[in-house]
Amino acid sequence: MSVKPLRSVLYVPGDKPRAVEKARTLDADAVILDLEDAVAPEGKSAARENVRAALGWHWSCPVLVRVNGLGTPWEHDDREMALTAGAAGLVLPKVEDARTLRNLHLGLPLWAMVETPLGVLRAAEIAAVPGVAGLIVGANDLAHALRTRSHPDRLPLLHALSAVVLAARAHGKVPLDVVYNDVRDPEGFARECEQGRTLGFAGKTVIHPGQIAPANLAFGVTAAEAEEARALLAAWEEARQGGKSVTTFRGALIEQMHVDGARERLEAWEGARAPTPADPA
Repeated sequence: MSVKPLRSVLYVPGDKPRAVEKARTLDADAVILDLEDAVAPEGKSAARENVRAALGWHWSCPVLVRVNGLGTPWEHDDREMALTAGAAGLVLPKVEDARTLRNLHLGLPLWAMVETPLGVLRAAEIAAVPGVAGLIVGANDLAHALRTRSHPDRLPLLHALSAVVLAARAHGKVPLDVVYNDVRDPEGFARECEQGRTLGFAGKTVIHPGQIAPANLAFGVTAAEAEEARALLAAWEEARQGGKSVTTFRGALIEQMHVDGARERLEAWEGARAPTPADPA
């Protein structure tokens, strides 16, 4: 069974209809229509109606909605719109309390944004909530709260980033890496993608169409990796038919753990290439 990956997840401001329309033509694995930080207070209502209309279009990828946070004047209207208009999930900003998530009972997958020191410290509790599909790191707010300095290797944030990955993976949820703010720095973006994958993130949130392809490449499975996975699985199957519980593949010892990893890579490879449904219109 193939699994659709989330290598690139594109934020699109809900108050920019042309940007929302363009997002349908892009190769992001998912889109987040944003009603929160990207939209000024005076534009919230209009953005909500833009997003309502967009959710009625045909999309070739899941479309999530980032709603305004708890305690804001817009939270209830945002959630009601997303629930009735067909969002694939809700992105909740600045989540710090697992109990709050458990009490929502919304019936949609929840994506919890970890953007504060308390959110990092409680990441495992948040990831453990059954309705949570994944954790998304929001580094701009987190860096501000921690009073860190900018660093090309994200040294001040490494502990927090790894804590979120650890929490998500421990509970079978999807960890998504932070946005890269400088859209004019493709080399820096590619470097950060590679670091994010090394840390264990499943994909990266992006803010510009030009960041989609590099994220898909960095967090994806190459043709060579897929072929190696097939060969490893074939070697394992041959060994099992011969009554062996371990074997070697290209000189290295392999056991069930390696087989599971190969299957996961192959599923991701196939999922990224699975055809999208035809537009019913």
